Amino acid sequence: MVRSPSHVESAVGVEELITGNENVRRRNKRSAQRQRAKRPKQGFFRTLIQIIGELLITCGVILLLFVVWELWWTNIEANTAQQAAVSQFAQDFQGPVTPPAPDAPPVDYGVPKVMAAPEQPSTVFGVVYIPRFGQTYSRPLVEGTAPAQLDTLGLGRYDSSAMPGEVGNFAVAGHRQTHGAVLDAVHTLVPGDKIYVQTNDGYYTYVFRNNQIVMPNRGDVIAPVPTQPGVAPTERFMTMTSCNPRFGAEERIISYSVMESWQPASAGPPAEIAAQVAANQNGKG
Repeated sequence: MVRSPSHVESAVGVEELITGNENVRRRNKRSAQRQRAKRPKQGFFRTLIQIIGELLITCGVILLLFVVWELWWTNIEANTAQQAAVSQFAQDFQGPVTPPAPDAPPVDYGVPKVMAAPEQPSTVFGVVYIPRFGQTYSRPLVEGTAPAQLDTLGLGRYDSSAMPGEVGNFAVAGHRQTHGAVLDAVHTLVPGDKIYVQTNDGYYTYVFRNNQIVMPNRGDVIAPVPTQPGVAPTERFMTMTSCNPRFGAEERIISYSVMESWQPASAGPPAEIAAQVAANQNGKG
């Protein structure tokens, strides 16, 4: 079959188009190769810097997650454990939860009864109430100041110190910002604030005197007479120790109180904490 001139022209046009596109692709390819050749080669140090940068970003994310865990999750875990410990102590407590009548004459209950020191660390033997920290503040009092106690159960008693109500220095430690933050508000105490300690024997009322900032190696703050080692005590002190500043541990903040009064469990709780004592016994603390 003989093609017409128009058919021949169309075929030639297609061939030219195909040839032209191929040339364009070749030119583009050569241009891209020249551009890549002009780019500076990534050297060893640049690669090393990129790797270090990625590692720093990864470390930053890990550090952020650790801070969230330390300041948030440890408080949730510790608060749950401490509420359970307070509720258990309150349910085992033998004594009324209503305070003496407001118009009842004051009673002198004599020398405070002092319980024997617990034989086993981590034994919960009391509850501490500090209204300045909130009307619902009540934290377990546990034997020992190791992480096993302070990271979970709240306020730990130094085993070398006195027991509640005893002549000498009843000294406890607690975390400030983590693991329940039991002493987070310790810096808000003002002279005259009451601190109540409940044991199975009764209630001991201490009155706050002052705070002191010291270095971590100042062990004399928990001496029988605080800051006066070797001196025989004649008063009943309570000392609370915690880290300072709030988000650091370079120092220690020490809070000193002296016992004002006590009343046996059979007398009921002091009026200021009666509602919280009842709430703890009812499992609503």
